[in-house]
Amino acid sequence: MAARTAPSGTSRAELIADTALALLAERGMRGLTHRAVDEAAGLPQGSTSNHARTRQALLEAAVRRLAEREAAVLTVTEMPAAPGGRGDLLDTLTLALHRYLTDHPQLLVARYELALEATRRPELREFYDRAGSRFRGPLVALMAGVGSPEPERHALSLIAWCEGLMFSCAAGSYHAAVPSREELRTGFGELLRGMLGPQAADFA
Repeated sequence: MAARTAPSGTSRAELIADTALALLAERGMRGLTHRAVDEAAGLPQGSTSNHARTRQALLEAAVRRLAEREAAVLTVTEMPAAPGGRGDLLDTLTLALHRYLTDHPQLLVARYELALEATRRPELREFYDRAGSRFRGPLVALMAGVGSPEPERHALSLIAWCEGLMFSCAAGSYHAAVPSREELRTGFGELLRGMLGPQAADFA
């Protein structure tokens, strides 16, 4: 892995966390060490240890940065105002998922490495879940805004569908066949019509 060059305005903490994510995607959990981050980031030896002294701290930094970068895939200004038009919701969901699948496949691989590690580390599990909870609330609100009688349950179904599709395209048998935006939009429409029934006829 060639030494990373930090984009202008990137702090050392962000460089370390971004490099950790890149190493997770390229080498897996075993390849993530403080020394490896220093080397890959082009930093003096010991820089990563000074920032994140323990492995747990380094993993938490990676999870925190993952949440920040995932939030940037779909910015707040792109979210439709609740209740918003149903076509707007479809367009927003499609944009976010297609952007993630096409522009950030390695970030998805790092995400799965961290998720699996969290199943083995209770202290990381709590941190990982807390970082991910920031995405559930807005989606629950959007589902309520389009008329879902059970927004929590429907939000979970929508997240599960997205998660399955992301895994299939990032690490599964569809890794070489990412759906187009139109195909994703059709899939979202079918899913939402199935959940919301006759009142969702205009999800098209």
